Amino acid sequence: MIKEFQDFIAKGNVLDLAVALIMGTAFTAIVKAIVNNIIMPFVGWILGGRNFDDLMISLDGQVYDSLVQAQEAGAPVIAYGTVITAAINFIAVAAILFMIIKAYNQMKANEEAVEEEAAPAEPPRQEVLLEEIRDALKNRG
Repeated sequence: MIKEFQDFIAKGNVLDLAVALIMGTAFTAIVKAIVNNIIMPFVGWILGGRNFDDLMISLDGQVYDSLVQAQEAGAPVIAYGTVITAAINFIAVAAILFMIIKAYNQMKANEEAVEEEAAPAEPPRQEVLLEEIRDALKNRG
């Protein structure tokens, strides 16, 4: 069983997945920092200086200036601002990954086109058959 586990871990797919997970986590942290520190303050400024993280509905009927203040008071809140920020994070990550994958696929297609140009085209089937008939006639005579 230990041998099977070692074989499983040593496979390239598992290692590729581990590397992808680590890179994805780091990439997500970068995008989250960009969204939280650049995009959301800009969007908040456009919308009149609102901090999206403080957008909430207080279920106890009180008015709080910030989400932190409401949480410190122990008030039950629906913090929809953090959901908006998370959705923007997701859209940003998805858009950037889409662009990376699109560029990769385009690069791959260009490589395949170059390989196809380099490979000589096969002669038509009729020519091959005529050559075989010619060679058979030569060998007979």
